[in-house]
Amino acid sequence: MTTSPATSPSYADTPTLLVKIFGKDRPGITAGLFETLAAFGVEVVDIEQLVTRGRITLVALVTAPGAAAGAAEGALRATVHSWAESMRLEAEIISGTGDNRPRGTGRSHVTVLGQPLTAESTAAIAASITATGGNIDRIFRLAKYPVTAVEFDVSGTGTATLRTSLALEGAKHGVDVAVIASGLQRRAQRLIVMDVDSTLIQDEVIELFAAHAGCEDEVAEVTARAMRGELDFEQSLHARVALLAGLDVSVVDKVRKDVRLTPGARTLVRTLKRLGYQVGVVSGGFTQVTDALQEELGLDFAAANTLEVVDGRLTGRVTGDIVDREGKARLLRRFAAEAGVPLEQTVAIGDGANDLDMLNAAGLGVAFNAKPVVREAAHAAVNVPFLDTVLYLLGVTREEVESADGADTDQHDVDAEHGAAGERLLGGADGGRP
Repeated sequence: MTTSPATSPSYADTPTLLVKIFGKDRPGITAGLFETLAAFGVEVVDIEQLVTRGRITLVALVTAPGAAAGAAEGALRATVHSWAESMRLEAEIISGTGDNRPRGTGRSHVTVLGQPLTAESTAAIAASITATGGNIDRIFRLAKYPVTAVEFDVSGTGTATLRTSLALEGAKHGVDVAVIASGLQRRAQRLIVMDVDSTLIQDEVIELFAAHAGCEDEVAEVTARAMRGELDFEQSLHARVALLAGLDVSVVDKVRKDVRLTPGARTLVRTLKRLGYQVGVVSGGFTQVTDALQEELGLDFAAANTLEVVDGRLTGRVTGDIVDREGKARLLRRFAAEAGVPLEQTVAIGDGANDLDMLNAAGLGVAFNAKPVVREAAHAAVNVPFLDTVLYLLGVTREEVESADGADTDQHDVDAEHGAAGERLLGGADGGRP
């Protein structure tokens, strides 16, 4: 059960009753239980209620009735059972003391994403939490489709210890597990900074340019080696851009039209903006594309490399400072300073080795469908194809997103359902949830 503010010493040793009601849900059950308890003058210490598939579980922790209340515990038990029977509900009442102790220190939110989430994987995650000395205080479902997402509130063990243990279990059982320290920082307005290629969008932009230059295979091989950390990014960038020399600048518009947003990208950005977050992108790609993304999605910040154009043709060179691995981390810090957001309240999302410094510098680094070296180094990893699942790591539920979209009568770009992403281009919906 959740812990109420009533954790004063006067409650620690007070005799209490744990009243549990279970059965078919209908209006009036909660009011009926507390009207029944009110006759005995008890105080409410804690409450939790859950409805699953039309079945209600209502749990109340109350002080035991004293002589001054004019009734004994036995009378309360009999009255509650009689009321429950009249409502065709089951009741259980357990007496005790010290039932409202504060939760243990070392509190974390453990978000588990499964497609599907199996009983076996859930058992493994729960057992691993116990093995670290943690206690599961609460479990809450964040989403049921197209990904099942649940959140465990855990106390009694350190976040870093949990993260290490659960990362291994998650990988073993094919589920994503993210562990985030509990606290006010999770509720604070934040800055979210994303990589672009294979993160915000499904494509590698330089490969789209290469398709028009007829050198796709050569560029793709160099890109793959750079993302695996086998090549210095700056050297690989210059080598790949050199292959584009001579392309007519009109190819930029063609590439923009070819860009496909990642499923859930538009939903993620739209929801973050509603929450008051600032959102930016940093890319080893090119401003010729990121500038269009910034305008299309209403991003607050954007930085990338710039392809040099002379006399209407690409020269095969880039201009200005190179946005490489170190550059991405530097830009994250700059954006945070400009946004007035402490670095520990930033979130970075990326997939490649050149994102590692940025992921490590952020308060929360999320590896999105990333290379193994990136998944191992990031704070959290998401390996489902929907970018808006990052919202679950922030404690946002699917129902909240859908409710906000449904209430927004001015929204004209309602996203299609997950799974249609292959048909979504820049300027259209993103294949994310509505």
